[in-house]
Amino acid sequence: MSKQLFSNDHIISWLQYFSANTDIDLEHVKILDITRKNKNLIPTVEAHRCTLVFTEAGDQDIFYRMWSVGLGECEVIYNEGSEPVGEIKRKLVADMIDRGINASAGMIVLNPNARSVIKFGMDNKNFATGSVKYVGSEIRSVILSKMQVAENKNYCVISGESIAVETAMLCGEGSVIAVEYKESDRETLEENVGKFGLKNISIVDHVDAKTMKDLPVPDCTMLVASASMEQEISYLTQLNPNMEFVIYTLDFRVAASMRDILSRFGMNEVNIIQISVSKLNSKNLFESQPAPWIISAKAGE
Repeated sequence: MSKQLFSNDHIISWLQYFSANTDIDLEHVKILDITRKNKNLIPTVEAHRCTLVFTEAGDQDIFYRMWSVGLGECEVIYNEGSEPVGEIKRKLVADMIDRGINASAGMIVLNPNARSVIKFGMDNKNFATGSVKYVGSEIRSVILSKMQVAENKNYCVISGESIAVETAMLCGEGSVIAVEYKESDRETLEENVGKFGLKNISIVDHVDAKTMKDLPVPDCTMLVASASMEQEISYLTQLNPNMEFVIYTLDFRVAASMRDILSRFGMNEVNIIQISVSKLNSKNLFESQPAPWIISAKAGE
């Protein structure tokens, strides 16, 4: 697929078409060309009230995917054909789930319930069920905050499936390398990638020069402490001498040893916190959730 499918002239012509045929204030339109690599439709529509989306013919379940994640009340403004001419049509996403994209064209998606701020900690029930036991949404919120997830940064997430998915949704101009050692976990992650229509996430089965070749160099790595942790840190600090790290562990002994471990890689400014979450159950009793330690540090400091 050519990266020049929609040139600047094409984009301007579609803007003029929608300006002439709708009463939408185009000043606040978010332009998204999903024919280009690494562009995610669903997170963008969730975050913007008005999105001008450029699509390629052949995507047969685009509206079904949007509907399945709760965007059925969004309104789609479009025409028939691949040129910005002719009659304007308007339908809800919920009324379009049985149709796909038949021509490379532009369409406007209006989301009256768009959120204008970054939202950390998606409910676990939204993820695909499978082999993965997802970390609690409250804990994930803190981890994502510690990762300082930004729209244009690149990330590596090792054994943190839901964190990889949510990071990919938030860094729309960046990318995520998701490392999953178990085949069943990779399959569940692939299901989530398909469910949310994520195009900026690459799934690999281990960390080394071969699997990371040709992938973007991460700015930050989040990993779950394991027997291979030091090997992973060693390679990643060679890849990026200024790598930021966020490490998750439920093992007190590992948490207590992290300053010594990270100092061997030149990281002396190490921050270690423990998070405890309790939830009220149906019997009006508070149940304590697993209380992990979260370690953050930066190489080169």
